[in-house]
Amino acid sequence: MDKALRSVLHWWEIMGVDVPEVRPARQRPAAKKQGQQAVKTPDPLPAARAPEIVKSASTLEELHARIRDFDAGEISDHARQAVIYRGNPAARIMIIGEAPGRDEDIQGRPFVGRSGQLLDRILGSIGLSEDTVYITNVVFWRPPNNRNPNPGEITECLPFTQRHIEIINPDIIVLVGAVSFSALTGRTGIMKNRGGWITLPANGRDIPALPIYHPAFLLRQPALKKDTWRDMLSLKARIGTVPDRTG
Repeated sequence: MDKALRSVLHWWEIMGVDVPEVRPARQRPAAKKQGQQAVKTPDPLPAARAPEIVKSASTLEELHARIRDFDAGEISDHARQAVIYRGNPAARIMIIGEAPGRDEDIQGRPFVGRSGQLLDRILGSIGLSEDTVYITNVVFWRPPNNRNPNPGEITECLPFTQRHIEIINPDIIVLVGAVSFSALTGRTGIMKNRGGWITLPANGRDIPALPIYHPAFLLRQPALKKDTWRDMLSLKARIGTVPDRTG
């Protein structure tokens, strides 16, 4: 199946749309020329190495270095740089979005464009800021032409995201958008799941997580901001129940 078509179908699926099965086109074997050697099987994708690479990262600084040095194929080849985080590494709340866009690729920090400015206002409505949250994405490089990350790219980055959660060890996670929700839960349908608390396992405990709409989606569907306001009130209430670990 064409990569672009596969990416579109995956996006429809995570948004809760019933997607028909599309069978891959049958590839005709290439005719062998006389004396031609067999084609060498390509090396495994970088994702096969990611679980081993992250094991060697015991600190946040080491994890950041592993991400910056990682070969993620097309997306890292086309991106200016890895976009890893902004905010407070000691924060109790971890915000996990989808993938960098143009502004993020330029500045090297997640959520700094229009959608990031809206995210800051959303968080600020309940008294949160860069000082009180740690913000990252499930994919650390801007996909070409600002397309959505495809399943293979998400899979490549997922071991780093999971290790990210283990090292930050937050008390609460906010999953921003359909890609983040699907990548970390294996479930689809952000429309029907936003605002509903779930748990994500890490470090031998279940961390409460709240899926919310992506700010980019809210910019296109401003009438749904009222749902996000309800989600923020739910988040504020949950924060009030979490014991202070510094005490």
